[in-house]
Amino acid sequence: MRSMEISRRRFLALLAAYGAGPTAIGAARAQPSPVGTDSRSLYLSARKNDGRYEAAVFDEKGNDRLVIPMPDRGHSFALDPVRGRATVFERQPGFFAITFDVAGKSPPQTMQASPGRHFYGHGVYSPNGDIMVATENVYEAGQGVLGIYDSSGKGQYRRLGEWSSGGIGPHEIVLMPDGRTVCVANGGILTHPDYGKLQLNGDTMHPSLAYVDMHSGELLEQVFLEPSLRKLSIRHLVVDAAGAVWFGCQYTGTAQDRPPLVGRHRRGMPLQLFTGPDEALRSMNNYVGSMAANLAGTVIATSSPVGGKVLFWDAQSGKFLESRDISDGCGVASAQEYQFIVSSGRGTLQRLTVPGGDETIQQSPGISWDNHLRRLRYSAAATTQG
Repeated sequence: MRSMEISRRRFLALLAAYGAGPTAIGAARAQPSPVGTDSRSLYLSARKNDGRYEAAVFDEKGNDRLVIPMPDRGHSFALDPVRGRATVFERQPGFFAITFDVAGKSPPQTMQASPGRHFYGHGVYSPNGDIMVATENVYEAGQGVLGIYDSSGKGQYRRLGEWSSGGIGPHEIVLMPDGRTVCVANGGILTHPDYGKLQLNGDTMHPSLAYVDMHSGELLEQVFLEPSLRKLSIRHLVVDAAGAVWFGCQYTGTAQDRPPLVGRHRRGMPLQLFTGPDEALRSMNNYVGSMAANLAGTVIATSSPVGGKVLFWDAQSGKFLESRDISDGCGVASAQEYQFIVSSGRGTLQRLTVPGGDETIQQSPGISWDNHLRRLRYSAAATTQG
């Protein structure tokens, strides 16, 4: 079994490779212009850079502002808009997470997964930043849980306990507009770290969306895909302007099948699934890797790195709008009003306007951007996220 502890010697050696000792970790490769005083858009993503794993904060031109070394591959982030913190989670099955000040003003804090659990790569903070919730796997029992952490202090986070996620394989989690409810995508895929990401329950999947009160653990509402779509793993989520949850799926059935991969759910209503034109559905190659909404929450972007496509949908009607080609493009985040920035595993950062053209921001062959891209928005008085 893979070790669940990060070697301190390994981590310090990693820092030394960046020219940073243990007392200087928070400033590792930090650039000028403190994040908290910058009014421009900033972005976070995990990446592999010339063989080194990193979490990077960069501006809209692709210039690094802060780089945090990591012992292994990262996935996505939980963002704390109040204190200007971010937590990057190791890729599934993940046994560590690193919390850092995005301005690089204090040392990062590394957190180990609780015994018998691993992270799924996603999490959220409460609106005041006092609680962090992470999707986790109790892998011997094969149960999905939401790990609840006290993040109110300045030091290490304290695990308060866990709530059931309502299913197996919870992946992405989003905070709903009420600031208390979280929606979690229970992908339905049973895994165990002894076997990596190998699916152990192909015939018994039961994917769902679950709405959970983050403070009490009460399961407020849960909706399931119909039995004929049980091999459609719900993976990624984004909330639109009307407070509806959009979800993207990855199909684990026969490659020749073409099930719908994108859907929407409004509380108290049945799930809705959207296919778009036949060619658009085929182009996703049964895989949605990431999702984002534009600043107004009126356009939804869904990326498919295996299909080399990003598709755009009207959030109100569910109508397919258009698609763009970007090889191995997966990370996607809002930019200007009708713009998105997309990152790829081939080192590309690209700005896409809907409708409109494309602009390559950066092409770095030595960099491989990971699956998710998150946008940070700051003002002098407060921080918001998108």
